[in-house]
Amino acid sequence: MNSLEIRKGPCELDFLALGAVVHRLDPGVIPFRKARSLDIHVSGGEYNVAASLSDCFRLRTGIATAMVNYGIGELVQARVRETGVRPFYKWFEHDGVRGPNIATVYSDRGQGVRPPVVFYNRSNEAGALLKPGDFDWKTIMGGGVRWFHSGGIFAALSETTSELIVEGMQAARDCGAVNSFDLNYRGKLWAPIGGLQRAQQVLRRIVGNVDVLFGNEEDLQKGLDIAGPEVASRSKLDPEAFFTMIERVVEQFPNVKMVATTLREVHSANRHEWGTVLWLDGVRHVSPTCELDVLDRIGGGDGFAAGLIYGLISGRAPAEALRLGWAHGALLTTFPGDVTMACLEEVEAFAKGGSARVQR
Repeated sequence: MNSLEIRKGPCELDFLALGAVVHRLDPGVIPFRKARSLDIHVSGGEYNVAASLSDCFRLRTGIATAMVNYGIGELVQARVRETGVRPFYKWFEHDGVRGPNIATVYSDRGQGVRPPVVFYNRSNEAGALLKPGDFDWKTIMGGGVRWFHSGGIFAALSETTSELIVEGMQAARDCGAVNSFDLNYRGKLWAPIGGLQRAQQVLRRIVGNVDVLFGNEEDLQKGLDIAGPEVASRSKLDPEAFFTMIERVVEQFPNVKMVATTLREVHSANRHEWGTVLWLDGVRHVSPTCELDVLDRIGGGDGFAAGLIYGLISGRAPAEALRLGWAHGALLTTFPGDVTMACLEEVEAFAKGGSARVQR
């Protein structure tokens, strides 16, 4: 198996994501049936990683995505500019009534014994209309790209989005970039387009093109049809079962050089135990664990991916890169919304064992 090699030398983009951007409506701890006001967050599994890498970790990042020429699109564009992510938009015109639309995600935060609830309106979503040929990859990647990233939520939007992911990955490989993919298996999204069998067919084809895979135990079992451990883990923080599954992944996909995930034991909506693991070039790495007082759990996994990717791109040792991912994912759960509000110095301090004492 070849080792993971990240392109050195000058590159116009350190990281390029391909996916759909959405706007998330957040009533806080109030369930939607009783909500009277909402916060609006701009989100998207792939965009979240690009935004964190730009805003917190100060890398040069981009997003290839659909954009609609209407008010919600203008809101999204403003947030993308704020995070410093360079956009590559495929434009769509809204008809004033039915779309195409920037998708809406509804997600309250839960509280205590009441879990968060997430549901969607992705009807006539512009992102689902994206297809091979919509982006000029040679021009976008012409100045050099180190890392290309997409995910399973985008792959589930339509038959054409998964083909576009493969097209983008092939272009990225040709220019020497690392390809990564977050499985992000969501049964609700796959159900209308063929369910579990279709998801496994599509995701296995995509993973045949990747170097780096993000995904938890459920993602690997359901998304890739990888057999789970014969004996259930005593704790969701036990990495052994996950490492066993990684060995099975690599047997079936020898192109995969790295697999990483978060480990989370949920005691209540606001109290989690948090850890992360990394398998890289055959070597296992495990982060510390910590207790999280969670404000908003959405986006924690994307925050982990961003910190880990930053560590590897910046030349940190794998164990240190994993701690940066662990620390950034943990910090992200203390902010509202899906995109980071942390700064690099905070992440570095927590990764080294910092505390929540007042900073004076």
